[in-house]
Amino acid sequence: MFALSRQEIALVLVTMLWGSTFLIIHIAMQHSGPLFFVGVRFTIAGLMALLVFRKHMAGITRQEVGAGIAIGCALFLGYFLQTYGLQTITSSQSAFITALYVPIVPLLQWAVLKKPPGLMSWVGVTLAFAGLILLAGPQAGTLSFSAGEAATLAGAAAIAAEIILIGMYAKKVDSRRVTFVQLLTAGLVSFALMPAMGEAVPAFSWLWAGAAIGLGLASAVIQLTMNWAQKSVSPTRATVIYAGEPVWGGIVGRLAGDRLPALALVGAGLIVAGVLASEAKFTRRKKPQAPAQGAQGAD
Repeated sequence: MFALSRQEIALVLVTMLWGSTFLIIHIAMQHSGPLFFVGVRFTIAGLMALLVFRKHMAGITRQEVGAGIAIGCALFLGYFLQTYGLQTITSSQSAFITALYVPIVPLLQWAVLKKPPGLMSWVGVTLAFAGLILLAGPQAGTLSFSAGEAATLAGAAAIAAEIILIGMYAKKVDSRRVTFVQLLTAGLVSFALMPAMGEAVPAFSWLWAGAAIGLGLASAVIQLTMNWAQKSVSPTRATVIYAGEPVWGGIVGRLAGDRLPALALVGAGLIVAGVLASEAKFTRRKKPQAPAQGAQGAD
């Protein structure tokens, strides 16, 4: 009934990697501004992708450049708007609003890609969304539509757009070339906005430098895997898998000494149930065929 393809298993693995990065980012933000750190992280990731896949860059097409820029801008907006919102709202409110990308993706898939999700995909999305809300906590539901909340909501839409854009272009482009373009785009856009946002270059620290290098490598692996796996995994199904990111983040936090409340554990269970539900495949039993007329009595 439940059978994960190798592409889906790859997405689960990079979601585990994704969730484990939040503790590192939290520590690095104590020594660097968000725009500079995101810029360094994704520029390093882009250069790593270029180094590894340099032999494949010669055949890059206009479509791949355009796709990479579009996905890279959505990638940057998702990270930046969420970080911007966290300056004025609580982390639980941010988690609550960001979770809205889960139901947004299947609607966008239906509207943009003209592919309505199946019944079990909707069940998986519903369970995953409910789990994310429980992980956010009851205090997260107190919203006043402030600027920080609006920015976070826009960030959730950007995350949904990134997933849809990857799904839209995945079968038409080379994953390696698009990964390079999108990572470098996210990094350069982040650097370009630093003067406008009044963010200065921080004093050098091996802490943020090491974190940026490590997360740059992680980002390259994550984005390349997403681009490759979504060639055969629908945006909705991929989103249900991505929803497990805070579960893995919570596990890493627990290992670091944080305590997960009972409600968060229930939420984590619902997300896992959502992933399993979206993979459920039911097969109808075939009715036994009636014996052909004339077969009886034939000697």
